[in-house]
Amino acid sequence: MLLPDLPQPSDKLLVSNSIDTKFTHTYQPSNMKCPILIATILRPSGSTGVQSHVQSVQRWLQQSGRRSLIVTPFQSPKWQFYPALGIRRVLDLLSPTAGVWWYRRGHGFFLGCALTRLLRDGAPCIIYAQCPVSAAAAMAARKSPLQVIVTVVHFNESHAVEWSNKGAIALNGSLFKAIQKMESQVLPKVDGLIFVSEFMRQLIQVSVTPCRQIPSRVIPNFTNDQTQLRLNLPRSGLITIGTLEPRKNHRYALEIVFQTKLLGQPLSLTVVGHGPDRAELENLVATWDIQSQVHFTGFVANAASLMSSHQAYLHVAKMESFGIVLIEAMSHGLPVFAAPVGGISEVFCNGVEGLHIPLNDARAAAVAILRWINDAEQMRSAGAAARRTFLEKYEATKVGTKLVEFLDEIAAR
Repeated sequence: MLLPDLPQPSDKLLVSNSIDTKFTHTYQPSNMKCPILIATILRPSGSTGVQSHVQSVQRWLQQSGRRSLIVTPFQSPKWQFYPALGIRRVLDLLSPTAGVWWYRRGHGFFLGCALTRLLRDGAPCIIYAQCPVSAAAAMAARKSPLQVIVTVVHFNESHAVEWSNKGAIALNGSLFKAIQKMESQVLPKVDGLIFVSEFMRQLIQVSVTPCRQIPSRVIPNFTNDQTQLRLNLPRSGLITIGTLEPRKNHRYALEIVFQTKLLGQPLSLTVVGHGPDRAELENLVATWDIQSQVHFTGFVANAASLMSSHQAYLHVAKMESFGIVLIEAMSHGLPVFAAPVGGISEVFCNGVEGLHIPLNDARAAAVAILRWINDAEQMRSAGAAARRTFLEKYEATKVGTKLVEFLDEIAAR
């Protein structure tokens, strides 16, 4: 297998739009561990939790001197791939369901093409697939049993549920069922599974029972500790980061802010992200007359850097397999206010690093948050606990080592 020179540790991740021109050295199994290919149908960087995970893993691999490469459909020749993107945009206008079908098929196909070029000599490697579509592409591309596939389960319940929640496909419609069937067929065929939470491990092993026989490990998301805490930095208000879409439930976050106004203790909220719900959310802000409390930033690269100027992190998503943004907040020493849905209850302890809040009573949530915000000692203690828990459980050095050890364990079987 041909791989690029090992980069020096830096913040620049090794991503190429032209795979072949980057591959200049042959992998030598006699003197190094096999390389790791991070396969994803998404762009290498962006605003999603999956993209944050990919960046964190690649950064850790580079810093630890492990030969690796991010592989995406976007590394295909532009004259081939970008017309497919254009077709998807047209289909989205005509039929969102057809657009989703084309997106999955097209991105999976071009990822498979990229992987085929890399795997054609059958040399040993680990393909770290970020979703079932990526795993299926890897299965079609690999040429040897020495090319092992380990899939991480990032999705919330199922990709079918995620697309349905976006309103792109019908709940229990034909494509919904086809996606679920594809997941149930692909996941039991990989060589190893990583779950980002115990919640997702139990959910998948119940819904896709053959997965119980696949070697697996619960390994949480992680990120580098790039925080330089300034204890005297003025902090005010809440911050929330995420795509403005129904699952993230930003309307409810605004309801909480509105309730703090009615309670006579108005809190400010910085909303970071972009998405289809923005216009509706801005209308709500105007209707409730909370323009002075809410600030929409749109998409911000390295959005976590904004956290250090806020008092606490607010997260009201209806479902999360983990919630990587929570550990980013904890790394900055922010208490977390979040609903205990999905894997979130595993990320922090209620009453220690933050507070579990209800998703069905904005006033009760506002009262609970204000009680904490107004208790300086409580906030100081929770912030310190959040920072400590991050360093102990989610910092890259500790978790990255566990991840790579598991990948190597699967490769050695």
